[in-house]
Order: sequence, then C-alpha cells, then structure tokens
Amino acid sequence: MKAAVLIEAGKPLQIEQIHIANPGPHEVLIRTAACGLCHSDLHFIEGTYPHPLPAIPGHEAAGIVEAVGSEVRTVKVGDAVVTCLSAFCGHCEYCVTGRMSLCLGGDTRRKAGEAPRLTRPDGSIVNQMLNLSAYAEMMLVHEHACVAIHPDMPLPQASVIGCAVTTGAGTIFNACKVTPGETVAVIGCGGVGLATINAAKIAGAGRIIAADPMPEKRALAMKLGATDVIDPMDADAAKQIQELTKGGVDHAIEAVGRPASGELAVKSLKRGGTATILGMMPLQHSVGLSAMDLLSGKKLQGAIMGGNRFPVDIPRLVDFYMRGLLDLDTIISETIPLERINEGFEQMKRGDSARSVIVFDQ
Repeated sequence: MKAAVLIEAGKPLQIEQIHIANPGPHEVLIRTAACGLCHSDLHFIEGTYPHPLPAIPGHEAAGIVEAVGSEVRTVKVGDAVVTCLSAFCGHCEYCVTGRMSLCLGGDTRRKAGEAPRLTRPDGSIVNQMLNLSAYAEMMLVHEHACVAIHPDMPLPQASVIGCAVTTGAGTIFNACKVTPGETVAVIGCGGVGLATINAAKIAGAGRIIAADPMPEKRALAMKLGATDVIDPMDADAAKQIQELTKGGVDHAIEAVGRPASGELAVKSLKRGGTATILGMMPLQHSVGLSAMDLLSGKKLQGAIMGGNRFPVDIPRLVDFYMRGLLDLDTIISETIPLERINEGFEQMKRGDSARSVIVFDQ
C-alpha cells in the first residue's frame, strides 16, 4: 500500500510502498477513504513531541472494513467506520469507570515479539502512530479503535469526526457539560476550535466568543455559531471578553496549544468558571491558577480527546450531521490527494484555513 512516512523529525513526509499485515484475532483491516490533517500530527512531524521513527502519522480517518479477525464482534466487512486514537482495552480502571479516553490502550497494540503491523519491503519495522497510522491507503487497528457509522454518511466529513469534532464536541458535551444559557469562549479556531463552537451552539450556549488572530477563521466561527469574535493578539483581549459577558465566561476552552492562549482562557473566566485546555502545549509548559483565582472558585482541567466515549459519541455526531445540526462542510476547507500532504501541512503552518482532508481513491 501507499503511505506517507515520517523518516526524520523536521523533514517532509515521504510517500513509500509499505506492507501491512493480515488482521489478528481482535484486529480490523480498513481501506482508508479520507483522513484529516491535524495539528497534533504536525507536533510529531516537527519533533516537538517525540515518537519512534520511521512512523506513519495520521489519526483522523474514515474508511471501509476490508477484513476482520476471528474474534471481532463490533464491526463487519463492508461497514463504514470512523477511527479514533482513543483505543480502549475495556477492562482497566478507566474503562470500567466510564473514562475510556484515559485508557492507555496497552492491550490494543501488538505485543513485543509479535509480527509488526507495518513493515517496509525489506522487512524493517515502520512504527504505528497513535494506534492508527492513517496517512496510508490501509489501516490495521484494534477493533476498539474504530466504530461503525451510518452507511450514507459522506466519508470525508466523517473523517474529521475522528479527532477534531470528537474532541471539540466531546469537550462541550462531556468534559464541560455546557447547559443552555451558559457563556463559552473558544481560543483558537482551527478544526477543533470550530467544532467546539458548533457544539456549543447545539448545546444552547447563551454567548459564544471566538478568539483567533486570522480574520478568515473568525468569519468561519461566526458561520458555525459564534455570537462574538475577537483577536486574541489584542493587548486587552481578556478585558474584551470580560466586558462582553459582564464579568467573564462560564467556560473558556483553549484549542490551539499555545501558552498565551492558555493564559487568556484563565483570564477570561467569571467567578466559578472553568478553563479547559485541549491544545498540545509545549512539553515543559504549565498552566496555572493564581491564589485569587482559586479563592474565586475557578477551575482548570484538561480534556484529552474531549473526554469521549467514542463508540457512543461518534454515531451520535454522525446523526447530528445528517440531521443538519452539525456543520462539517464548513470545517473542511479543502480535499487533497496523499501526494499533496506536505503542501497541506505548510498551509496549516500559515494558519489561514480550517481543515484539509486527504481523500484516497476508492
């Protein structure tokens, strides 16, 4: 199969022919239909976050099941599926207490000594990234890393549900449990931020303030449900949010992974408000609350992948799209072939578009 391989951090991805193994007992072989370009992948490509190399990035994907292992019960050949990096074992403390997104997923990967899932023609190992490696024509994943969806769902739109929308909407519905009338600020209007804004609208948030330095993204935010937009680069950005909401927001959600954005999220809170950090911050950075923030009842939390329970959440999000509630078409800025993946990441670095999606020939 053809795949985009990260050979060295900081260098462009290389298109190579890679061998993919047959599915084991609990594994699913998927023909990839579409895969979104996510900023999380860029962190690994640039070396900001380490990963064993060579590896195939990509984790926001949808496709069609080609084959299943002997013990697979959750999907069948021919099913349309969305994959999710929140692969869960189903029996650890986190899984059995309903916090599946925190599962480390050790039992969903092949054990040491077993044949690798991905190899080069010479037999050398290609590392699987985030349980998926979706920048490839095929994926071999554990059955607990994918979920079947409605067959009429367009797969390019379905792919962005796998990360951006599951993270953004999951944060609103699961981690923050936004109730009608509450105020929300979203800092960063990329794919995750825009999905967060759209979900806040669905949840009935009373005021949704979008902060992004790019005018084009602020316009997209308004289309997806923001009631107000600001430029977070303004020196008085926090003051603007405080004034718009007469004291601050109930929920401030950081969706870009920049230290200044985390600080703005905290400064935007009302008494008793909650700041939620979604972006992948620099590894040595910490976000905190002051003594006065704590005395004001403010809270700070992370929400990895939106605290999702993806086998339930993703089909519901598909239903939201098919009923016209969730606007995935606006989030997708372009579709490109695999050969243009490096161009897509360069465009992401410029920050002037929402989500590029690789579409594979079917």
